[in-house]
Amino acid sequence: MAVREGDWPSGLRWSAPVTVRGLRLSTGLIIFTFLTTHLLNHALGIVSLEAMAQAQDWFVAVWRSVPGTVLLYGSFLVHAGLALLALYRRRTLRMPGSDLWQLVLGLSIPFLLIPHVLGTRVRSAMSSFEDTYDVILQLMWVEVPTNGLRQAIILVVAWVHGCIGLHFWLRHRRWYPRAFPVLFALALMVPVLALIGFAQAGRDVALLVETNGLKPMVPPPPVMGTMWWAAYSVAWGSLLGVLGARTLRFLRQRRTLVRIRYPDRQTVAVPRGFTVLEASRLAGIPHLSVCGGRGRCSTCRVRLLGSLSDQPEPAPEERATLARVGAPPGVRLACQLRPVSDVAVIPLLRANVLGQQPAEQRWSGEERFIAVLFCDLRGFTALSEQKLPFDVVYLLNQYFAMVGNAVEREGGRVDKFIGDGAMALFGVESEPTQACRQALSAAAAIARGVEDLNGNLQRELGHPLRLAMGLHAGVAIVGEMGYGPATSLTAVGDVVNVASRLEGLAKELDAELVVSDGTVRRAGVVLGSGEARDLPVRGRTATVRAVVLPRAGAAAVA
Repeated sequence: MAVREGDWPSGLRWSAPVTVRGLRLSTGLIIFTFLTTHLLNHALGIVSLEAMAQAQDWFVAVWRSVPGTVLLYGSFLVHAGLALLALYRRRTLRMPGSDLWQLVLGLSIPFLLIPHVLGTRVRSAMSSFEDTYDVILQLMWVEVPTNGLRQAIILVVAWVHGCIGLHFWLRHRRWYPRAFPVLFALALMVPVLALIGFAQAGRDVALLVETNGLKPMVPPPPVMGTMWWAAYSVAWGSLLGVLGARTLRFLRQRRTLVRIRYPDRQTVAVPRGFTVLEASRLAGIPHLSVCGGRGRCSTCRVRLLGSLSDQPEPAPEERATLARVGAPPGVRLACQLRPVSDVAVIPLLRANVLGQQPAEQRWSGEERFIAVLFCDLRGFTALSEQKLPFDVVYLLNQYFAMVGNAVEREGGRVDKFIGDGAMALFGVESEPTQACRQALSAAAAIARGVEDLNGNLQRELGHPLRLAMGLHAGVAIVGEMGYGPATSLTAVGDVVNVASRLEGLAKELDAELVVSDGTVRRAGVVLGSGEARDLPVRGRTATVRAVVLPRAGAAAVA
């Protein structure tokens, strides 16, 4: 797959040109487009055989035109060749399960596809054979039913292979988590409808055969048998040739093994050309790599001991990542470093306390512009001391439900509840301006919600609930953090600290909301009331320009 700027979190911008992965991705997308249109054509069998035939005319007009033929078959040959090249370049066949499935399914496609291509497109081009749906379905459902089964298997295998590839390509894009449920539903629906349509059309053709008898078939040209063996010979020869080349490379490289020493006196000997991460995986040594070894994070970084002059210099992409995290000299990315001589390394981040590689997360960490809202009840501790425990829990649950509904209604996420306070994030799945507007609207909604609670629970409370909120926006690190079931999406950074400090200042200033001036300006609103002040913030030398609102209802955004 190509490494594109959009694949990276904001703040990480790469200028690498389109590579072999980019060409492999482009050709894969062309093949996947063909496969999608082919499956949708099959799905029309649910309607009728005639509907399939009419859609096939459009399908043939596109994909059997001269440009369509060159594009499709050229893409298939290039994609298959680049897949074999990628297989040859792999230093180890140890890989995550999803990568293994994609590899196995992809390698099986040519062997499943050869009979179908030769029996339809090539046979039609070399004789008067018409590969219309009624003819093909008669061959697959009546004369040789095993061909129909093989065709169904091809559809499923090719579709799953393509979907895995698309997932690998799109999973780091910001919009993908929101679109994933819809895309997953489509990924299930398209092949299911295609197989149902294929089966229904096969039954229709079988009924026609019972009524009218078999439709006469043009016999295949005598050369078809030779072409069949030639195609399989090329396919098997290419695969076995790559595997043989890997074996020869391994035998040759065994004479120049590189030894990588880990802490606890662990030593791994690998052929020259292996990365340190591949060596760790080969030896079963736990080694953290959140991005899966694709150079998209720095979690696999290691410190090299001894002389560094013998090792290759980092590539520009690796150098940029190391500079991004402020790595000192002697620190390298294990997934990019290919030692050319013996080396000792110390992984800087532990996999986890159990020594296992954590599963890749949808939000493994990126920089985003977000708005952070802190809200807290003032004086609730004193109030709770006068109440029974069950009453306190009831009151807090009423308050938390109100806050959660207000935040989610405005498009935010409740990060956590702490005591009688809450932290909410806006902008995880929206743009900066919208995030600031959402946060201001949520603050106003929470203020109205507290007023309603005071009215509804006046007898139970004795004293009205009083609110204090702090709101600030800026760039923070957003990712799934925690341990086990306590893992959740959260944010860390200066923007979170400032928002928390503003909430504390709201208590000191007897205000419902203190919001940074930058957040208000980013939202593009003019607050009806409130005083702009330069406020000192603990932990910061410079003051923060903020708007102090005695009543947060004034923060409502029209």
